[in-house]
Amino acid sequence: MERIKYSNYIKSKLAALASEIELSGKLNLLDLHVQAENFYLNFFKELYGWNLENLNNIKHNVEAIDLIAHTPEKIIIQVSSICSKEKIEAALSKQSIKEYGGYRFKFISISKDADKLRKIDYKNPQGIIFSPADDIYDIASILRYILSLDIDRQKRIFEFIKKELGETDIARLDSNLAAVINILSKEKLDTSEQALTVDSFEIDRKISFNNLDAAKYIINDYGVYHNRLDKIYSEFDTAGENKSTSVLSKIRSEYIKNIQIKNDDDLFFAIIDNIQDIIVKSPNFKQIPEEELELCVNILVVDSFIRCKIYKNPNNYKYAASR
Repeated sequence: MERIKYSNYIKSKLAALASEIELSGKLNLLDLHVQAENFYLNFFKELYGWNLENLNNIKHNVEAIDLIAHTPEKIIIQVSSICSKEKIEAALSKQSIKEYGGYRFKFISISKDADKLRKIDYKNPQGIIFSPADDIYDIASILRYILSLDIDRQKRIFEFIKKELGETDIARLDSNLAAVINILSKEKLDTSEQALTVDSFEIDRKISFNNLDAAKYIINDYGVYHNRLDKIYSEFDTAGENKSTSVLSKIRSEYIKNIQIKNDDDLFFAIIDNIQDIIVKSPNFKQIPEEELELCVNILVVDSFIRCKIYKNPNNYKYAASR
């Protein structure tokens, strides 16, 4: 249990930092990027034992390289919120890389999943040492490494993160997603009882507009529970609790974070998988059979699709929700 708590805390903090960095990029706030470089410098020192320096403190604004470790590691690192083959190849082609012959180049994606980038080949005109499978990092791979560590190392990393990024109490990492799932799982979900107040023609129009061929079956099957979930959300909001807003915002956040997935069906199922993973790892989640959990998560994601929180809406889309 301690491992899960530490992992959840670290994951939440890294994800929050990634969101801030993405926003700062859109607003051209370069100070946060510099702060992120310095945070990751110290984080990787703690995590991997690398003897890193910020190269920008030694040589101003060096292209393609942010962090460097000389002997014994001999590595150069680019820390980036942009995660693409083009970004990596642009770094590998820079003249500044050439003077570090014998060093290994590492690419750290601090906001996007980089799993697909580890499986492709890259142009490497300067001949720097670089293995995509071993030298591309992202938050998911970093977390997997942390989970493999013994509990004392995990606690030390947790203490470092808490000191650097804030004093959030582990006990407060309960998620509203899990709270809603706990309630929804106790509901009697009978499709014959659902009097749907949404326009099914409009839903079909949105499905077609977004090229959802496989996901449309999930949407059609679980859209009938929109009213039931709407009632649960309304009860929370009447009591002054913002669970509906936070749950819908979290699902939208997962949509935005994974929007680089080009196939619209794959994106839909990735959102479901990610939301389910968040719920399972939430300390306040009350264990239920996997099939019931999948059903409830499908209801949440389909409902957010109907409510215009994920995917593009066709012109004049009006789903006529009850709230």
